[in-house]
Amino acid sequence: MQRLTSYIDNYKKVKVLVIGDIMLDRFVYGSVKRISPEAPVPILKAMEEKLVLGGAGNVAANLVALGCQTVFAGVIGKDKWGKKLSELLTEAGVNAYLLKLENYPTIVKTRLISNGNHMLRVDEEEKLSFETDILPRFKKILVHLIKKADIVLLSDYDKGLLTSVTAKMIIDVCRNIKKKIIVDPKGGDYSKYVGATLVKPNLKEFAEATGRTYDPKSPDFHQAVSEGAAILFKKYQIENLIITLSEYGMLHVGADDVKKISHIPTEVREVFDVVGAGDTALAALGASLGSGLSYPEAMKMANLAAGIVVEKVGTATVTAVELKHKLSEKTDYSWHQKNKIITLEEAVSIIQGLKKKGKKIGFTNGCFDCCHLGHLTSFMRTKELCDILVVGLNGDQWIKSHKGPNRPIQDEATRSLLLASMEFIDYIILFNDETPLPIIDKIRPDIVAKEGYTLDKWPEGRFVKDYGGEAVILKRVEGYSTSDLVKKMKG
Repeated sequence: MQRLTSYIDNYKKVKVLVIGDIMLDRFVYGSVKRISPEAPVPILKAMEEKLVLGGAGNVAANLVALGCQTVFAGVIGKDKWGKKLSELLTEAGVNAYLLKLENYPTIVKTRLISNGNHMLRVDEEEKLSFETDILPRFKKILVHLIKKADIVLLSDYDKGLLTSVTAKMIIDVCRNIKKKIIVDPKGGDYSKYVGATLVKPNLKEFAEATGRTYDPKSPDFHQAVSEGAAILFKKYQIENLIITLSEYGMLHVGADDVKKISHIPTEVREVFDVVGAGDTALAALGASLGSGLSYPEAMKMANLAAGIVVEKVGTATVTAVELKHKLSEKTDYSWHQKNKIITLEEAVSIIQGLKKKGKKIGFTNGCFDCCHLGHLTSFMRTKELCDILVVGLNGDQWIKSHKGPNRPIQDEATRSLLLASMEFIDYIILFNDETPLPIIDKIRPDIVAKEGYTLDKWPEGRFVKDYGGEAVILKRVEGYSTSDLVKKMKG
């Protein structure tokens, strides 16, 4: 696993070109409290709108999050949504080459969500008619971009960009200049993917392409897959297949030996939302193959990344830090408590998803050098007020600068693990800032709690109250302090 972690560090050196159908994913969050008098349908009271990159744009966003140098090429309309997509690509750190067409509406998919549950999706789209006069112009751009890339990803959503003409042209250019090309396909017609280095269908798409049926629970499943893969390899000169199997994981088979199948189980723990999981898997495959990993190893990375993203709400990305963290869990899986110890970057994403599900977030902080009854009581009382308790833990650097060179008694790794072993603590965030205000500002807990402070001497409490949260002053349990414990231990 250490070897795989080092390859994640190399993602930042990988130049990836993404070509495909881009769309705007629009999420409208709200709550439903009554039924419409006009028809038997719920009324959503909209409270928040979120606009994010969708389709091939989400692949590009995931690649940037993983640290890759990312370039995107695609088509948008000359309209307000196209302008927004262009802005989002720039904000995400993607270098975009966009053809802006008149009389072509940018694709928008609007999802209405109440308390974490999808109610309805509204699609605004027209299939792109890729006129012959545009193709030469597009090809000139693509040839230039392909030459600069280490690896090329085709994200096909069957919206008209990747036709039998354009897809074949792109693959031919890649093969001529020896560039790997990975395809996330759509539909059962693989004639437009002839010569691809790797095609990544799901099981349904694989079945459509081969004209067969497959049952992952069947004892002869691998044999059936080998036979189906052999058909595609022979007919379309595809070099590799990675087939995603939903709850049954992923498998890889190569044209050099169709009987040799690498099959790994799914990494999903709790599914919040499957939107964009395929995009994340494609991005992780591209980043991993571009950095030099083998196909089975790249598949493991894609599987890990997909397992992370489905635990988030809405179209989301996975960072290199999150992927490393997931790998560390795999390396030392006996200490599952380590899953609770997260970075602030991870916390923002996790807490956002939990809030979308209606969870109340609580926060407290401290050094917790020698955990005693006062600390335990604070944790338990705070947990009674919320669904999810996040603890900010002062790092060794801060403690030494404020409490002297002989503190902490236990280092931050030990203190983190001790807190993580407590059932009423959900997440721990280490910090060395003067106060936990940067954490609170980022995650915006509903409740912040602390013992022994009055509000006038508690800036974090005042800050939370200012944005509408609750600041709870806990009653101190007298007779317990870390300093007293240290004195007792010294005799």
